[in-house]
Amino acid sequence: MSTLAYFDRLYEQADPFQYRSRWYEARKRALTLACLSRQRYANAWELGCSNGVLTAELATRCDSLLATDASADALASAAASTAAWPQVTLQHAHHPEDWPDGRFDLIVVSEVGYYLAPKDVLQLASQVHRSLMAGGLLVACHWRHAFDEALSSAGQVHHALSEGLVETFHYQDADLLLQGWSTDASSVAQREGLR
Repeated sequence: MSTLAYFDRLYEQADPFQYRSRWYEARKRALTLACLSRQRYANAWELGCSNGVLTAELATRCDSLLATDASADALASAAASTAAWPQVTLQHAHHPEDWPDGRFDLIVVSEVGYYLAPKDVLQLASQVHRSLMAGGLLVACHWRHAFDEALSSAGQVHHALSEGLVETFHYQDADLLLQGWSTDASSVAQREGLR
């Protein structure tokens, strides 16, 4: 089954990954938001926004937020999740083929990487790096376990995304890998004059 067919079938359900009901998902969102190194971002992008649950929470921290997904059904659900946030733009896109204009001070790659073949992960990483503003933050969060639809592992995706950037945070447990990278090595405390 193709990846697109997989997502079309998956999003026949209202909340296929149970983002709204599982503690695992709520905790993952809280960890992601807590790791963001700035209180606000001017121009952010979430790749693989799914049904928009994380997108709505990111919107509280962004002046402008582009959220993309390959599934039209997921985007319809994301539209409902983000209806209260006029700064959110939803866009149907297949990455790395479809790419937005502009550069971003926050890019969040949410679980999308392992649906790509390793060569496509490398292309995605290269394009993400070109889209990241100097000093911007790149965040990636992936499930650590193999599953039938995965074409790449969390480790492969994160390794490709990390190339040429400085790691700003790293969280890992038995199930989850959450990392952030930037061109700017300064910490939150340094930016706030605490050290």
